[in-house]
Amino acid sequence: MKISLVTVGKTQGKEFAESIADYSKRVSRYVQFEFVDTVEERLAKALEKMDRVFLLDEHGKEYTSMEFSGFVEKQLNAGVKNVAFVIGGPFGFSDEVRALADSSIALSKMTFPHDLCRVVFLEQLYRAFSILRNEKYHHE
Repeated sequence: MKISLVTVGKTQGKEFAESIADYSKRVSRYVQFEFVDTVEERLAKALEKMDRVFLLDEHGKEYTSMEFSGFVEKQLNAGVKNVAFVIGGPFGFSDEVRALADSSIALSKMTFPHDLCRVVFLEQLYRAFSILRNEKYHHE
C-alpha cells in the first residue's frame, strides 16, 4: 500500500519541516509513503488517481490512537493500493474535493495551523504502525 499525505501549500516553519521530515522517514519504514504539496486548483486532479481519499477535517470522525491504528489496519487488509489523507487550504475543501472523499477524519474539533496538522497527523500515522507492530512507542 502507498500512503500519500496531500496538502495545499508548502510547509512554512523550519521547525515543522524538520518534524515532518522525521516522521515521514519513520512512516516510510512501514509503508511506501509520499508527501504531496499542491495548490488548491490542482487538488481534485491529484486525488483522482487514489483508491481511497480521507479528508482531515474538524467535522470528521474522531479516533483514539488505538482506533486509528485499527482503521489503518483495515485499509492494509482491504488490499487498497493508493490511500490519500488530505489537509486542505485555509478555507477547507471544495464541493468537488468533498465528492471524491470516502470519509473525513478529525484530528480534533479544534482548528490548528496547517503545519501543525501535518506534524500531528504524521505522528499519529507513525504511532498507528508502531501499535500494529507491537513496538514500544505507544503506551496505554
